[in-house]
Amino acid sequence: MKRKTIKAVLAKKHAEFVESIKDEEVQRLVQKNAIITGGCITSMLLNEKVNDFDYYFTNKETVLAVARYYVDEFNKRNDYNARVEEMESGRVRVVVQSQGIAAEEGFEDTESEDEPATLFEDDESTVGELKEKDGDKYRPVFLSSNAITLTGKIQLVLRFYGEPDEIHENYDYAHTKCYWRAENGHLDLPASALEAILAKELIYTGSKYPLASIIRSKKFVQRGWRINAGQFVKMALHLNEMDLKDPNVLEEQLTGVDFAYFQAVINSIKKRMEEDEHFKLDNAYLFEVINRIFD
Repeated sequence: MKRKTIKAVLAKKHAEFVESIKDEEVQRLVQKNAIITGGCITSMLLNEKVNDFDYYFTNKETVLAVARYYVDEFNKRNDYNARVEEMESGRVRVVVQSQGIAAEEGFEDTESEDEPATLFEDDESTVGELKEKDGDKYRPVFLSSNAITLTGKIQLVLRFYGEPDEIHENYDYAHTKCYWRAENGHLDLPASALEAILAKELIYTGSKYPLASIIRSKKFVQRGWRINAGQFVKMALHLNEMDLKDPNVLEEQLTGVDFAYFQAVINSIKKRMEEDEHFKLDNAYLFEVINRIFD
């Protein structure tokens, strides 16, 4: 897909999304401070199916406003009591009782790693395919501590905010760093990202979450991307700096990958530690829990 077409698709998608927001102040903040980045632009450049549009925001004010608006919407629709928490670190997160996630009844994640890509024929057919076929467009259907999923293939990421270069400090692979800015419609396609996309090659550029990066590489390889051994060594070097025996560190490192399964692993560890104050986490226990949950 050409640059001009991608910009048109993103601009139309964003306009529809903003129009769906009923609160005028939240609408104003999203219009001004939204950034779309990640896999959707890569998919469009490769004429592949877009799984979702990842929204980030340039400041904390917008993240808080968006989180509160959609958590309130979710609570009203589902008789739930999730809440938004502003942490001392500056992070904004959704707090969900019990399992740490909440989903609208009947909601299923439709993305499949084995699903073949569907080629877009043109701009109009692309936008048409991305519209909701029934129900309320852009309603919240899934909450986690890090993000809110809306119908209409939109993911609102709460975990990070700031300018694109700040957000991309948390991104692991070169090809994911293209972005579109709502305020002025600017589409940025870095040369390093385009080179990686053309070659369909995973180039690890560094991340705060190398364990998640290693796990994520499987998804891309299944989709026909290549990765050399050097990239795994770089990820391993970063991972060696992490204390994975600390449940909080382990939970952080598993951000965004196989969430339900790994959240069950973390919950099992924390429950055991609450029950036995002398319990010390080791590989044997971790292996046992992982085997049980992933079996």
